[in-house]
Amino acid sequence: MPKFQIIKTIQIHKKADAVFKYINDFHFWPKWSPWLIVEPQTHVEVQQDGKYFSWEGKITGSGAMRIEEEQENKALLCDLQFFKPWKSKAKTTFHLTEDKGTTEVTWKMDSQLPFFLFWMKKSMEIFIGMDYERGLKLLKNLCEDGKVHSQLEFRNLESLPEMPYIGIETQCRLCELGPKMATDFGTLMAYIEENYADLKAGDSFTIYHDFNPVKDHARYTAAFPVHRLPESLEPPFISGVIPELKAHVVRHRGPYEHLGNAWSAQLMYQRAKVFKLNKKIPAFEIYRNSPLDTAPNDLITDIFFAVK
Repeated sequence: MPKFQIIKTIQIHKKADAVFKYINDFHFWPKWSPWLIVEPQTHVEVQQDGKYFSWEGKITGSGAMRIEEEQENKALLCDLQFFKPWKSKAKTTFHLTEDKGTTEVTWKMDSQLPFFLFWMKKSMEIFIGMDYERGLKLLKNLCEDGKVHSQLEFRNLESLPEMPYIGIETQCRLCELGPKMATDFGTLMAYIEENYADLKAGDSFTIYHDFNPVKDHARYTAAFPVHRLPESLEPPFISGVIPELKAHVVRHRGPYEHLGNAWSAQLMYQRAKVFKLNKKIPAFEIYRNSPLDTAPNDLITDIFFAVK
């Protein structure tokens, strides 16, 4: 069977003992788990000593994890079993290295796929790796601030009217998304204020025409809605229309660095057939307030997946 390995690391500005307590006791895991945040209704049972837990969910599947070995404030070895959506086993480890009050946390998984899923190896490494990154960011919040700064609200199905827009389309690597978007929205806002301020019609948004972690590629349009489309635009500015639609919506409250939690939730709900995706309309996110005058923890972003 094809083997695969995930290794992700983060720096947490706390001593190792303050971090270790959230890892070696499964009673704390629901607070920072990158999977339980997408399905809060998951049934979780934790053994009294905190060294074993099992879960059962419609979206997250089912499985169990047991702590096999631990070295206080330094390392943890866990045995992980998945029962649904397919049976498999894995070994996960945590290594903590403290230096001057900061702890480097390395989360590692060694596992293998059923033979009939050999073709999924690369994508599994990437997508589970992204889950690990999401989880480590939540763990960092919990350790440093005592709580996570990412909350999801499942708004289910909503209807949206037609949305004409002015935008800028960009292609880039995934690691470039944040800086590229900040530049695009700054340029776009200045252009609209100078030329089409009377046409502004609502909250800014981003349309994701392509988002491919396997190929490390994204193509998106940073956009502002307008009451009507202008007759002509100067490059690099473009115009378009998101048609009237019905969409499955997940609202995220918190910094943009945690938006992956909402996107992962949408993808997992789609795979679980909670809704049927309309592939003709790309997914998009609407920013309900602005980082220019809103604290990062209070930012509100709605993620829309059009449905049939």
